[in-house]
Amino acid sequence: MANATPGVPGERRITRRTFLMGLAGAGLATGYPVLVERVMVQVNHYDIPIVGLAPPFDGFRLVHLSDLHYAEFTSASWLGRVLDRAQEEAGDLIVLTGDYVHARKTREQLDTIWPELTRIDAPFGVRMVLGNHDHWADSDHALGLLEASGRSLRNRAEVLRKDGAELVLAGTGDLWEDEVRIDETLAGQDPASPRIVLTHNPDTADLPHRERVDLFVCGHTHGGQVRLPVLGAPILAVANKAYDQGLRWSARSRLFINRGIGWAVLPFRLNCPPEIAVLHLRAA
Repeated sequence: MANATPGVPGERRITRRTFLMGLAGAGLATGYPVLVERVMVQVNHYDIPIVGLAPPFDGFRLVHLSDLHYAEFTSASWLGRVLDRAQEEAGDLIVLTGDYVHARKTREQLDTIWPELTRIDAPFGVRMVLGNHDHWADSDHALGLLEASGRSLRNRAEVLRKDGAELVLAGTGDLWEDEVRIDETLAGQDPASPRIVLTHNPDTADLPHRERVDLFVCGHTHGGQVRLPVLGAPILAVANKAYDQGLRWSARSRLFINRGIGWAVLPFRLNCPPEIAVLHLRAA
């Protein structure tokens, strides 16, 4: 039987077993966000109501990826498998909304991840815009790769056609590091056609613009990366703190905000696993 510590009534010695159990608990508490949840990619499905969506596009599927953040703890081979998983969802269109790399002042990360980004495909193709990290890596090089891919929607629009119906798909430059031209990009598009705009930062939706946008598809926030009970995400890199994850409203438009795949600042996630989002467009 263990003896009490002399001179301290009722105090128990910390046994080796107790110490190791405490150490294991601390390890689980710190290891889970880094080793488990950070790579626990979910495929989440969302019904997105779109006013004026024609019957041929009712059920149209956009597979959405954002914020891959290729870096030391997010390897190109692992991201390749994530991209494969996204393609397996057999979406009609795949859209990517930036921050493909993590580090600053590096062409190497861009050159490594870009072949992975450009090998996936879908029946209506793949469309992309850049995020702030892509510009921080090397703005000119990232823009060059984007344009050379033939998949750029940076400040441009195109019309998707299906069985006589039309859907306008557009994109913007990054809010922090590029030009955002919503009105210029959508000018001349049929006002009767629904309009979806890809943009990296959801704060873009709050910029003054005259042209109607039915849905902004965004990333950037990582869903907060850490979400606490009741409090939600204590840190969000956006001005509008309502723009954390999932379906949200701006003053005039609906937004979808993807939690992203990678990480920022520190390589962990808590109550906020990475996601591949499958957006099912529905006639409202």
